[in-house]
Amino acid sequence: MLSNDQQPGTRFLAPEVLARINSLELVARSVVEGFISGLHRSPYLGFSTDFAEHRQYMPGDDLRHLDWKLLARTDRLYIKKYQGDTNAQMHLLLDASASMGYTSGEVSKLQYAQYLASSLAYLGVRQHDSVGLVAFNEDVIEHVPPRSRTGHLRTVLGSIERLEPGRGTALSEQLHRTAELLTRRGIIVLISDLYDDPERLMSGLEHLRFQGNEVIVFHILDRQEMEFDFAEPMVLEDSETEEQMHVLPDVLRDEYLRAIGTHLDALSDGAARNRIDYEVHKTSEPLDAALFSYLARRSHFG
Repeated sequence: MLSNDQQPGTRFLAPEVLARINSLELVARSVVEGFISGLHRSPYLGFSTDFAEHRQYMPGDDLRHLDWKLLARTDRLYIKKYQGDTNAQMHLLLDASASMGYTSGEVSKLQYAQYLASSLAYLGVRQHDSVGLVAFNEDVIEHVPPRSRTGHLRTVLGSIERLEPGRGTALSEQLHRTAELLTRRGIIVLISDLYDDPERLMSGLEHLRFQGNEVIVFHILDRQEMEFDFAEPMVLEDSETEEQMHVLPDVLRDEYLRAIGTHLDALSDGAARNRIDYEVHKTSEPLDAALFSYLARRSHFG
């Protein structure tokens, strides 16, 4: 993965800058156009100007469709794609449970998830893909079936923009329910803080993967959830049960860091076993690494 100082177009993608933009549609357009502009100036030319019309050559592809001009410019093999060939389904699964409302800075986990989901939707439409959305807490609160009609993107973005943190969560159950709803294989993108038992989560993700879908998981966490860098005594409150606990950070820090480390390792190991793309992203990080990861996975989908 690229480091932040290597990321093309990073200045267009900083969450604290995006938080000052009132329109989610404008956020998505700014992020994607900035990302693509950065790619034009980067060595990763394979995702550059014509990324919606090309994909990397794979053994067995018809050589008649090679783009020889692009080969001459980049010294890489790319196959020309046409709109009828490029269409795939992207299913965005967005967690809007209470815990997603947490923030220790300018951007909450849910806001970050909204920026990322809207940017991926915008990117998907540019790829001529059908984009759908399932947003949930303990129940499904927004469901937009995949469509490729003109104007559908605004429907998806409007549904994302309406989201507020809920009270409860039933993440693993919602994954199973979503798997039963899908009738055509596609690319499934889960954006969540993944506060559920890792074994139950993997069961739900396996259900999605078993149907032939490509599954990408973006695990969204606040910096403090990963570092627990608090200095003063504090009251922790479970955002879903409202249970409170008085803690001394110095006493609890080591135990907490062990627990979160174990949780992350279990998720990472389970994803690797099931050939699921899994990445952890902090809400303070630019969005371009996630977009690059999605494009890399999308380029191999067929």
